[in-house]
Amino acid sequence: MVKLKIKDFNIKIFADGADAQGIYDLNKKDYVKGFTTNPSLMKKAGIKNYKAFALEVLNKIKNKPISFEIFADNLDEMQNQAEEISKWGENVYVKIPVTNTKKISTNEIIQNLSSKGIKLNITAIFTNEQLKETLKNINKNTPTILSVFAGRIADAGYDAEEVLKESVNLAKGYSNCEILWASTREIYNIIQAEHCGCHIITVPNGILNKIENLGKDLNQFSLETVIDFYRDAKEAKFKIS
Repeated sequence: MVKLKIKDFNIKIFADGADAQGIYDLNKKDYVKGFTTNPSLMKKAGIKNYKAFALEVLNKIKNKPISFEIFADNLDEMQNQAEEISKWGENVYVKIPVTNTKKISTNEIIQNLSSKGIKLNITAIFTNEQLKETLKNINKNTPTILSVFAGRIADAGYDAEEVLKESVNLAKGYSNCEILWASTREIYNIIQAEHCGCHIITVPNGILNKIENLGKDLNQFSLETVIDFYRDAKEAKFKIS
């Protein structure tokens, strides 16, 4: 079995989280090339002041791309938030969902923002029809990330790899666009995303902690697992009779 090493991958790994210290620690890792966040992660991390948190992080993360998501639902308010967030740092990508909660496409504001040179991370893409429509509204001179939610696509019983391969193919004519494998579930998704030709994969901080297992000898892994089970049973003082 070939020993896999993270440095041998072409795909860029972004860390996905909203724990400030976790972000700073991962920023020290050479293999982490950028960061993504979202309102749900911020809520889970106990963030109370969105802007204060973002500016604090950006004060320390200056040379790697980091995405912050708008949270308005009205299209005009979404655009206003996006324009404000874009001013927070040169390395900021503004996350815009492909639709609001009322199923209204955001392509109009995507076109407006992209034409102004605002770097975007178009998020919550689930179908290649959504991707096609989005691509029509992107300025080809503006750096753009297209986040396709592979994990959730797979949760619905669809072949995420097939969707992502087609996504990469559709974006080939857009040198300013990068396809991002989102909603990562396990380390193996990095290998899948690499095989699909994705440019980026965003990985939750907790999963990144397992990166040392990449290419691990499976016999050794088996033994360690047995030891874990044995130790836990002993510590719990389990008895059969």
